[in-house]
Amino acid sequence: MREYFFRRLLLIPPTLIGVTIIVFAITRLVPGGPLERAIMESQQFSEAAGAQVGQGMALSAGQLEQLKKYYGFDKPLLASYFDWLSKVARGDLGSSYRYNEPVWDVIKSRFPVSLYYGLATLIITYAVCIPLGVLKAIRHRTAVDNISSLLIFIGYAIPGYVLGALLLLFFSVRLEWFPMGGFVSLRFDELGSFDQALDIIKHSVLPLICYLVGSFAFLTLLLKNHLMDNLAADYMRTAVAKGLSFNRAVTRHAMRNSLIPIATTFGQNVVLLVSGSFLIESIFDINGFGLLGLTSILDRDYPVVMGVVLLASLLLLLGNIISDLLVALVDPRIRFQ
Repeated sequence: MREYFFRRLLLIPPTLIGVTIIVFAITRLVPGGPLERAIMESQQFSEAAGAQVGQGMALSAGQLEQLKKYYGFDKPLLASYFDWLSKVARGDLGSSYRYNEPVWDVIKSRFPVSLYYGLATLIITYAVCIPLGVLKAIRHRTAVDNISSLLIFIGYAIPGYVLGALLLLFFSVRLEWFPMGGFVSLRFDELGSFDQALDIIKHSVLPLICYLVGSFAFLTLLLKNHLMDNLAADYMRTAVAKGLSFNRAVTRHAMRNSLIPIATTFGQNVVLLVSGSFLIESIFDINGFGLLGLTSILDRDYPVVMGVVLLASLLLLLGNIISDLLVALVDPRIRFQ
């Protein structure tokens, strides 16, 4: 098994190269890039100045070459990619066109916010969904199961960004219980430690609700359905017939088998630790990783786009390896070759 995970780790670099070269090629081929935008802005300025003084101010060939060199468009596609890859190998992700800062500094400033919401969402989701899924499976077709299913499906049917707008309208605008948005208040640095923690919690309640509603239904019903299948299996009836109590049979046998699909999907949730949701972040004015990825695409800030894609792809690949490891820990019968 150790050799299997070692081979999986060795596959990460070529996979990242394949993903990044595709995205890098797309950033070079799509229209409306930074070079075209700079030329268009220069032409608009030239037309405005020409209308005033009767003189044009078009870009010269030398200025155009300087722009191409500045944005990295003066070399062929593969040469530009390998230049970018060599910088990445040295820990340099380039400089942002929009912020005029190193890409890593731009990402690092957004990383703690997304990591906070991602960890909080992950912990709350698994801490609530696993016990709720067990309760729904054991109390199938009872009032607890029916009421919880109704609430879960109502939350699942409402998109997170729509729910966010409704929560802001009711709890922030009308009742004024929570702030309108942001991660902290403007006077956060002037508060004491307890008040700072309380301020973060107040700003986190509504966004966390929006993050949680979508994942609640999937994990809860996934665990419930697999646990019900295991409860009806022959080995459960045999365990109870041999004198093992029902609760111990559930916890020692059925529950462990039912956690296998939960462990399989855990790797996908690792990406959510930083990626978040750009729609929810836009509604609540949270400067997180997801909103950074959206704005960088809209602004054609290609170095930031590549940095976001590289980090998200790396986390996804590592998450898949963690999922395989968790599956092997949950089910000792599995042996990866």
